[in-house]
Amino acid sequence: MLSVLALTSVVLLGIASQTTAIVVYTSWERHALVGTDVRLSCSFFSWKWTSPDVTFSWHYRSDGARDSIAIFHYTGGVPYVDNKGPFRDRLEFVGNPSRRDGSILIKNVDIADNGTFTCDAKNPPDIAGSPSNVRLLVFENVPVQAGVITGAIIGVVLGLLILIVAIYYLMRFLVAKRVFSLSMSKHGKKGKGKEGSQQKQALAVTDPAKLKAAASEKKKQESRREKK
Repeated sequence: MLSVLALTSVVLLGIASQTTAIVVYTSWERHALVGTDVRLSCSFFSWKWTSPDVTFSWHYRSDGARDSIAIFHYTGGVPYVDNKGPFRDRLEFVGNPSRRDGSILIKNVDIADNGTFTCDAKNPPDIAGSPSNVRLLVFENVPVQAGVITGAIIGVVLGLLILIVAIYYLMRFLVAKRVFSLSMSKHGKKGKGKEGSQQKQALAVTDPAKLKAAASEKKKQESRREKK
């Protein structure tokens, strides 16, 4: 009995060492408008290198349905699309398995496509893990809440742009005004200096007493030179 239990434990440990956990990631929710295309992303984390035997599978459960149906499977390097389901002509594989990407594209979505999409991935020997779900919501028009948020974001961006432009032109105006006032101040001082010297010369020419004093001073200087 003990030998059987020991053998069972060894087998279980061997299996556990060969298979490790894999974590699958998808978006939580995707929104789309009627008639548009929507990408449903799926990727995974694994401690092992990407295996050539990596597989992806997608299932779909419409709103109100109890069971899900298989709509896509990737194995052996070949994608297989369900040719009888609701997405037989509208599903395209857009992933890159070598980069651990198993994304699909649903084309021309409609209100009837609302539901839950489930992605599962295996990267042997990493095969133990849980699938991940993404809910698709298709609208005929942009939802009011989304429209309000989008409008608010656009309004804030436009407001910031207007504020930046206004500050830029205000700074340019203040700098130009400062440069102009400094220039006028310098020209004013030069003009006053020239005007004062011209006034002094005019007074000296028109005042006879000053002319007479200047002439006598000149004669004195000449007589001194002659004496020397």
